[in-house]
Amino acid sequence: MSGYRVVVTDHGFPDLQAEASALREVGAELSVYQCRNVLEVADAVREADAVLTQWAPMTAEAIAAMTHCKVIVRYGIGVDNVDLEAAGKRGIPVVNVPDYALEEVADHAMALLLSLARKLPQVTAKVRAGKWQTNPCRPMRSLRGQTLGLAGFGNIAHHVASRAQAFGMRVAAYDPFVPDEAFEAAGVLRVDFDRLLAASDAISVHLPLTAETHHLFRSETFARMKPDALLINTSRGGVVHSGDLAEALAAGRLGGAGLDVLEQEPVAADSPLITMPNVLLTSHCAWYTEDALERLKRFAALEVVRALQGQPLKHVVNRKWLP
Repeated sequence: MSGYRVVVTDHGFPDLQAEASALREVGAELSVYQCRNVLEVADAVREADAVLTQWAPMTAEAIAAMTHCKVIVRYGIGVDNVDLEAAGKRGIPVVNVPDYALEEVADHAMALLLSLARKLPQVTAKVRAGKWQTNPCRPMRSLRGQTLGLAGFGNIAHHVASRAQAFGMRVAAYDPFVPDEAFEAAGVLRVDFDRLLAASDAISVHLPLTAETHHLFRSETFARMKPDALLINTSRGGVVHSGDLAEALAAGRLGGAGLDVLEQEPVAADSPLITMPNVLLTSHCAWYTEDALERLKRFAALEVVRALQGQPLKHVVNRKWLP
């Protein structure tokens, strides 16, 4: 037995059986915490051989406390809570799990789009109020022939594209980091950001949260979109300025929004988005199915196993800072 110590800084799962099972094969044991601040994280990870983290603040201070950590694995796609540069400069790879819920998030994005396009919240409200109409909430337009714009063209966006095409939609995408061949293979039109805004009847956001993408969708962006366009966001809340979005919707400069992620989570009780009839809010749950949950836990644990065995890691996100 090697006696590896794998620290879970925090988690929101029913159990950690998948992780424990995978790590047992290499003689590693879990030390489980529910850290909520930097001091708690630093104390927990000091002697860790590997770290699994969900929301806890993995700041430079916490990372500096590590004495011999081989990898930090973030449960999920986003790595906002981890100081990637600080880890890289200490020679610690940071790994995410980008492939555990591709189908689920794509399904959720399309569900939001379909619900808004068919005005299901408004129709349901009318029925509950005793108003039975066969052509309620006019006007409605067919999705067929409309253009879905994708802001970002990674794995999830590819799945959204194929779903939208099945509904007869044209699909265009903006992503400067994806080669032309990927657009061509998917039958998706490559456009610049200005064209994406101007031509799209609906835009689905699939971007990481970076300094460049923070509040990318704000007042001036909404002003360049079609006045009846729909906005879907299942990526990161900070990409969309919530206040500007509410103002644009209230002023009739957008047709509606479907949001699974927000800048502030949980959503503030006094947020105007809550009461708007053309807004759908879900609770950062696009990723969730029981199958996806098990994949997330297992895939994260397998990255730890690779690190402890000296094998190549699949999804290193701070490679540019590593020695």
